[in-house]
Amino acid sequence: MGLPIIGETLELIVPSYSLDLHPFIKKRIQRYGPIFRTNILGRPAVVSADPEINRYILQNEGKLVEVWYMDTFSKLFAQSDESRTNASGIIHKYARSLTLTHFGSENLKERLLPQVENIVSKSLQMWSSDPSVDVKAALSIAVCDFTAKQLFGYDAENSSDKISEKFTKVIDVFISWPLNIPGTTYHKCLKDKDSTLSILRNTLKERVNSPAESRRGDFLDQIIADMDKEKFLTEDFTVNLIFAILFASFESISAALTLSLKLIGDHPSVLEELTVINETLRLGNVAPGLLRRALQDMQVEGYTIPAGWVIMVVNSALHLNPATFKDPLEFNPWRWKDFDSYTVSKNLMPFGGGRRQCAGSEFTKLFMAIFLHKLVTKYRWNIIKQGNIGRNPIMGFGDGIHISFSPKDK
Repeated sequence: MGLPIIGETLELIVPSYSLDLHPFIKKRIQRYGPIFRTNILGRPAVVSADPEINRYILQNEGKLVEVWYMDTFSKLFAQSDESRTNASGIIHKYARSLTLTHFGSENLKERLLPQVENIVSKSLQMWSSDPSVDVKAALSIAVCDFTAKQLFGYDAENSSDKISEKFTKVIDVFISWPLNIPGTTYHKCLKDKDSTLSILRNTLKERVNSPAESRRGDFLDQIIADMDKEKFLTEDFTVNLIFAILFASFESISAALTLSLKLIGDHPSVLEELTVINETLRLGNVAPGLLRRALQDMQVEGYTIPAGWVIMVVNSALHLNPATFKDPLEFNPWRWKDFDSYTVSKNLMPFGGGRRQCAGSEFTKLFMAIFLHKLVTKYRWNIIKQGNIGRNPIMGFGDGIHISFSPKDK
């Protein structure tokens, strides 16, 4: 269980420069098997890389387990009290339904597809005028600004408040101690968060006080229309929900696309048959696993997981299982030709599973597909500089993947 209070946290956050499972997890699986206990940030925890146990845990969301977040995340995203956005029951159902309404497959086809195509085209055109672009940072800004526009009408080009600049630093908080002391990463993130929430609060108040006929029909307008029906739809809940969705959208898409460009650059033959999205999502695994908390003592395959213990569902172990994926660390998009839809659904879980499967999964895949289509049909690109891909334990790109772009018609 490690040292007093901090447990084995220090080993978990040691950087690893590989797409493989983080050594903290891999070494313990080799020693103890696919399920073991540990202590992370003072919390007793069970880590499971067993596919059947993981499936059982995710299927019992709201019954035997609930979503759990690290203290840094909980404090940053206000995940506490009865209005937390990870709550089960009516709050979770409402937030999920609202997200699917605006970012689900129907709205993607009817409204968002041309808008995504437009932002991708504009971004690539702008990047082609620069000698080199840090694609992770640039993609983070583009996706964040686009999502903010869909959520509450944010106009990045004409706004003096650069929301994306604040959000792109938030990922750093997950590997920092929650010490709200000037000079710390956590303190700076909290200041950026407060500044962003202030912008969201002002936007909410302006929208509430505006004439009904001037409403846009976006995510924020729907919440405002529902405020009289649902007591949990307070100002605090609304701004924190939008804050959380913004972060979730830009980080997952920008990381997956950056990894795509890096892998495609290393494997030029892939351009001849670009079917890379599943393979990138399989290797990506931005976070080491999904976190849950046992609501009661749980019996799983002869083990007892005590009530209150944290459970880390290591879905990345499923993606790197050599019994399913030959040479699992090899980038091989063609491997998916041999899998039927059932095998894919059973062995690919980049967006989680069960009731908590990411409501923005279709939006992520659409954005990636359009970006890659525009890129390979309209542009050439060269990797100028690439930092080391690493995990600590969240995936990062070191000093960045720097790429030069040029239109094919020039």
